[in-house]
Amino acid sequence: MTKLRTFKSIDDTKNALSQQQYISSDEIATTTFLAQQLQKPLLAEGPAGVGKTELAKAIASATGRRLIRLQCYEGLDETKALYEWEYAKQLLYTQLLRDQLAQTLSGAANLTEAADRLAGEEDVFFSMRFLLQRPLLQAILSEEPVVLLIDEIDRADAEFEAFLLEILSDFQVSVPELGTLVAKHMPIVLLTSNNTRELSEALKRRCLYLFIGYPDLEQELGVVRLKVPQLAPKLAQQAVDLVQRLRGMDLRKSPSISETLDWARSLVALNATALDQKTLETTMSVLLKHESDLRKVQRQLGRARGESEGGGGGEEESRRRGRRNN
Repeated sequence: MTKLRTFKSIDDTKNALSQQQYISSDEIATTTFLAQQLQKPLLAEGPAGVGKTELAKAIASATGRRLIRLQCYEGLDETKALYEWEYAKQLLYTQLLRDQLAQTLSGAANLTEAADRLAGEEDVFFSMRFLLQRPLLQAILSEEPVVLLIDEIDRADAEFEAFLLEILSDFQVSVPELGTLVAKHMPIVLLTSNNTRELSEALKRRCLYLFIGYPDLEQELGVVRLKVPQLAPKLAQQAVDLVQRLRGMDLRKSPSISETLDWARSLVALNATALDQKTLETTMSVLLKHESDLRKVQRQLGRARGESEGGGGGEEESRRRGRRNN
């Protein structure tokens, strides 16, 4: 059994996440530590691919807790997030127990008495054995403390967001057939959002807020060196420099950290030694996922090469003219 641990301080949080190969900023470590101390959900917003989901995984590994993930999407409702009854299983048990049911109902004077007898046995069919637990209920009923990741909450409907408020407030749920089920252990809750829509103030009020943006050059270089140590240091520096430049361009979708890592691994797989023209042309689609972005970057890189070559030619011509004059 994995030994559970808690974060003792901000530095301890940062070190624990680092041991899980998650490079944390001071802000991330502080908010993560406070979320645990205050027992409040943590809402992490930011562009896709900057490490929000990875943060939840790192927290789970660092604390020795099981990770339970609820992936949000349009149309998600409580039967997919909380629980639903396994009616097919209930029907199967009814068929298997029909002889016992017949004995229970035998001798009933009328339908009312038969219904009353049957109602007395309904606990058999509406019990935990027939309750299909979805992620939210799994987190509530877990025998051990867990990390609950509610991923991409901004993809869910506003109605589901309102339903979620009740769960996050008390971490208990009422099942009409079973009564109120209260969390055995308070989970560490992390919600992520890619900012595809504005979340309600009520939800934000119940959470500690954390914005995770693109890292600066040194942070991203540190991630690449940690995750892809096989990449030559000079090439890693060149690759991260280029990614940082791309993010400064007006692109439909800027490359994320995960795409930077994919590109770094691609360069290793291709045994690349430098970012020459051919390498850039054949691997740029690992970073950029839209044709318009590819064309824009290719034009920009081509223009930069032309200016570099033109500048070099002008300098050589000046040197030749100087030699003739001498």
